[in-house]
Amino acid sequence: MQTSSELKNLLARIDRKSYPAYKDTRGEYQFSGYVLSIDHVQGDPFAAPSKLSIRVDGRTAAFPPAFYEKPWRRVALQDELTRQFARRAAQVSFQAKGSGQSGLVAVSRCGQEVLERTACSLDPKRGDILLRLEVGFPANGRTINARELEKILFEFLPRCVQGALFYRNLDAKRLQDVAGLAEDQQALRTMLPKLGLCAFVANGSILPRASGVSAKPMEGAVAFQSPPELAVTLDLPRRGRITGMGIPKGVTLIVGGGYHGKSTLLKALELGVYDHIAGDGREYVVTDPTAVKIRAEDGRSIRRTDISMFINGLPNGKDTAAFDTEDASGSTSQAANVVESLEAGASLLLMDEDTSATNFMVRDELMQRVIHRDMEPITPFLDRVRELYDRYGVSTILVAGSSGAYFHAADRIIQMDRYVPRDITALAKREAEAFPLTGAPLEPAKAPRFDRRPKPSPEFREGERVKLKALGRDGVSLNRETIDLRYVEQLADGEQTAALGYCLLYAQRRLLDGKRTLRQVVEELESLLDRQGLAALCESRAGVPFLARPRGQEIFACLNRCRSLRC
Repeated sequence: MQTSSELKNLLARIDRKSYPAYKDTRGEYQFSGYVLSIDHVQGDPFAAPSKLSIRVDGRTAAFPPAFYEKPWRRVALQDELTRQFARRAAQVSFQAKGSGQSGLVAVSRCGQEVLERTACSLDPKRGDILLRLEVGFPANGRTINARELEKILFEFLPRCVQGALFYRNLDAKRLQDVAGLAEDQQALRTMLPKLGLCAFVANGSILPRASGVSAKPMEGAVAFQSPPELAVTLDLPRRGRITGMGIPKGVTLIVGGGYHGKSTLLKALELGVYDHIAGDGREYVVTDPTAVKIRAEDGRSIRRTDISMFINGLPNGKDTAAFDTEDASGSTSQAANVVESLEAGASLLLMDEDTSATNFMVRDELMQRVIHRDMEPITPFLDRVRELYDRYGVSTILVAGSSGAYFHAADRIIQMDRYVPRDITALAKREAEAFPLTGAPLEPAKAPRFDRRPKPSPEFREGERVKLKALGRDGVSLNRETIDLRYVEQLADGEQTAALGYCLLYAQRRLLDGKRTLRQVVEELESLLDRQGLAALCESRAGVPFLARPRGQEIFACLNRCRSLRC
């Protein structure tokens, strides 16, 4: 390890040289209170920024162990430190001048959710902090401007480190509030199954968002208030007593007129699998952590998936117990999404009628009279939704605006009326008696087989160069293939999508062997992330990209949408 003075002397030597001379700066340098590591140097000022990391010894950072000993508290603290550093970095970014990316200073841009990221990690035993950032090394044209880089490394970054990563310089009460909120959210998740609930929405929550492109809470929005029939009061470690709507396990229907808040409630439940920051309005909206949002997904690929629970007897004789297609229809894609979610361990399905295939969801009485059941290969979800819960313990929360057939199957029916929920179960059940369902009850479906054993693709062999590119939240490309993730709606951050690309590449090279089942592959990936963190996915620990941890359900979704996957 070299000293900061040696780095300053090096910068003086390479000043005004050609840009590639910046590569001489790679290495570790001891600064006052921390170690600066220059891990990767960009090729020119217009390329992706250089990657740096900062390590602060636990004794120097001096955060009390209570803030990071528990995993949920540690993730919350890492998130808060990333945000603190990001605010300071934004104040100095591009203050150093030059061409292209010159002067950029940036870390991960955190959203409303609290996610585990490579941007900042704490050692749970020692309290050491590792923070990764990007810096645009300054140049005039393609000539090094080392004096401007010296400003960044010796003036701007020390201020950011001192202000964001040392406990003594931070607001202790704010950190206690962050840790307390994480503790409350974890307590809520622990309470749900014990109370027979699959979701909880606290009174006073603000569910509407500011706009379609902003995840921040809407100003002046109607605060959530539970109907008395569903009200649940809980005692949390920090906040104390809290009351809200508890959604019981089983089949729950959310109904109401257009623009009354049905989809808004469902969207909050979708993202309730993650913790949220204070002030988001959904801090105390908590959903079963295995919940999966299901929708139709025309055109997706399906690899040897057993969809026979819903689709059988296709006219072309295609095997639906090992269904395979490059271009799924709305109904087959939604059937596959349900079965794949069961394979991924989901115990709660979330659906919106607006994004579902109509023929997959329900067949009305007139259609059943004209097209008899033995002529229709699709068994509607309506005919299986009770079986999913009664036989497999998988609950469903469904938003419906046009079909009342689900009144018969639902355990609980909630009407959204101008963003206010009302329990109308008794009324809806009485009205449903006048519209009895036709047709004889179905025989229970055979349990779907989860025995797919994917094989690796030759192009991803160890040592072969692979071009991996994240496409925001829309997907990820590996070499010539793009995995479309636009309809995996619980991805909250583009860094999760990037992590899925690395999960897929790691699996292709080390786990897919034709012997492990898909479940075993995902379990091994999650075990790796638990033990070693997201950086373990990367072949080189130098220049680790910004990644955020996805759930196992999203890892399954990514693997299932990989067209080159061979089972």
